[in-house]
Formats: sequence, C-alpha cells, structure tokens
Amino acid sequence: MGSSKKNKLKKAFSPVSQPSTSPEIDDDELMDDLLAQLDSKDQTVQAESAKVLQEIEINQQANAAEKSQKKDSKSRFLARKAKKAAELASSYVPNDAAEDARLEKEAKQEEVDIKRVCDELGVQIYEINPDGHCLFSAVADQLALLSILPSSQANYATVRLTACNYIYSHPDDFLPFLPSANGEDGPGATREGLMSQREFESYCLSIRDTAVWGGEPEILALSRAYNIPIHVVQSGRPPIVIHNPTGTPYDGDMRDPRVVRISYHRRMYGLGEHYNSLRPKSMFAQLSQSIHNIVP
Repeated sequence: MGSSKKNKLKKAFSPVSQPSTSPEIDDDELMDDLLAQLDSKDQTVQAESAKVLQEIEINQQANAAEKSQKKDSKSRFLARKAKKAAELASSYVPNDAAEDARLEKEAKQEEVDIKRVCDELGVQIYEINPDGHCLFSAVADQLALLSILPSSQANYATVRLTACNYIYSHPDDFLPFLPSANGEDGPGATREGLMSQREFESYCLSIRDTAVWGGEPEILALSRAYNIPIHVVQSGRPPIVIHNPTGTPYDGDMRDPRVVRISYHRRMYGLGEHYNSLRPKSMFAQLSQSIHNIVP
C-alpha cells in the first residue's frame, strides 16, 4: 500500500469531533423524521408521511445521487436510504385490513414474548428513537447505566465510532462474514462473494458517518471493544442471544447486573429491525416515587 493511500486511510479513520447537540435541520434530518413517522402505529400519521415522501419526489433524489460523480460512502448510503423511503412510501396501503391485522397480531405476540423475558430478568423497555441509530443509542444508554461511558459521551456517535474503529482494526474477524453489497457475482466482490478491501473500508466509514442500521457484526464489535457481554432479548428462539467478548459460551448469571441488555424487535416498528434499551425496573420505580413525592 503506497504512502499516500496510507495517509488517506489514516485521516479517514482518525477520531472525529462529536456532532453538535442541536444540529441545524437539513434534508437528512427531514428524511429521518419522515421515516420515523411512516413507522408510526397511527395510520393518519403514516398516511401523511407517505404523502410527503411522495411529494418531494424521493425517486428523483435517489437517481440524482446515484448518477453523481461523488461516490463516497455517505453518498451511496443516502442513495440507498432515499430508495428505501421511496419504496416504503409507494408501497404504503392504508386500507389493507387483513395485512394490518396480521402485522398487529405478530407485533402483540412479540411484545408478549419480550415482556415475559424482561419480567424474568427484572428489566423494562426504555424506548429508543427509530432513526437508524437505534442499536448504537440503545448500547450507549446501557453503557451510561453501567458507568462505562460518561453521560456526556453516551450517544450513538461515540458508539458508532467505537464499532467502526474496532471492526476496521480487526478485519480478519469480520470480513469472512460480510457479503459484498453488490452480490456474490457483482463487481468488486471476492471469489467467495465477500467484501473487497475497498468495500470493507467503505462499510466501516458508513458505520461511523451515516445512519446505516447496525446488526450482529456491530454488536460483536461493541462487546469486544468495551469488554462486556451484550445480551439481546428477542421473540422466538433463543429468547436471549448472548454476545460474549471472549467468544466463549457465557456461563454467568443471566441476571448479572454487569451486562448490556437490549431488546430486538422485528414487528414493533413498521420499518423492520429495531433495538431498545432494557433498564432495571428499580430505576423506573425510583423515578415514579420521585415524581409522586414532587406531585402529590
């Protein structure tokens, strides 16, 4: 690798300053807000959001972004995001009663399953905003509760940066499980259909710089980077997916307080996968008592 490329990569993966807590509203934020509203359980809100998404001609934005000569990771992510929003808006069917009933039934069953496990663990769901950063925000909330991160740094940007840096510095642990975004036979894919080195670098930067969804690779990276088990409560089998930083089976107490606990939802939000933080019920009880003492 030439020195110029090394310097470029070093600059790309160097620490970045945290975003302002009150950023100026831009097109990306508008898109996030509309996607979150389209994800609402309120059909009126869904319909209005779908209409707005269609009216701003997202398809044209996506096509323009793809044709742009600027092909960095953020541009590609924004193009995919615009396409996803366009597909969701165009496929929204407000009067499909049968489909709505099926999804509602699955969502209720998922809620029952997750609540049962939460009750056994003595934890309760703390809802995270469904904005694409949910996994990282949920983990950040847990790390703050465990005093692993100070409250000033307990945000998705900090956790995204940690995941990015860990994955990038441990390619052998992750590349074998990362399929090429262009498909097995697509341009840039390896013979095994995995990400090329260039795709891998772009993937790492997208974790750090965009609202791309996080999943299993990022959870594993965060467990190892912060050296703490991450337990994911879900509906189905197994009810708790355990990510141990050592890579060995977890043999501790499932109620161990020194564990990051998050919940994984397939149906709670219409856009698909979502993560929430699981806080001890004692915290909610203390908060409720404090409010009761203030407001008799």
